[in-house]
Amino acid sequence: MKSPFLTLNSRDFIKGLFVAVLTAIVTFMYTSLQNGSLTFDWKAIGMAALSSALAYIMKNLLTNSSDQLLATEKKMSSDESI
Repeated sequence: MKSPFLTLNSRDFIKGLFVAVLTAIVTFMYTSLQNGSLTFDWKAIGMAALSSALAYIMKNLLTNSSDQLLATEKKMSSDESI
């Protein structure tokens, strides 16, 4: 289940970690291709990974369970309840 507006669940953090790891890999590949050798720019890799993870977490925090940005949850009427 997706988390409601202004809340996070454990899946949000796991997905944020996954995004951070993928960003670190892409940043490593990019800097290596630019330099022409396998070099580790730990500062660039770390900053890119941290920035992407925080951006993903913020995006999930500011969307509701219907993926609407900055919108609160819709109230269900008695007719729509399960």
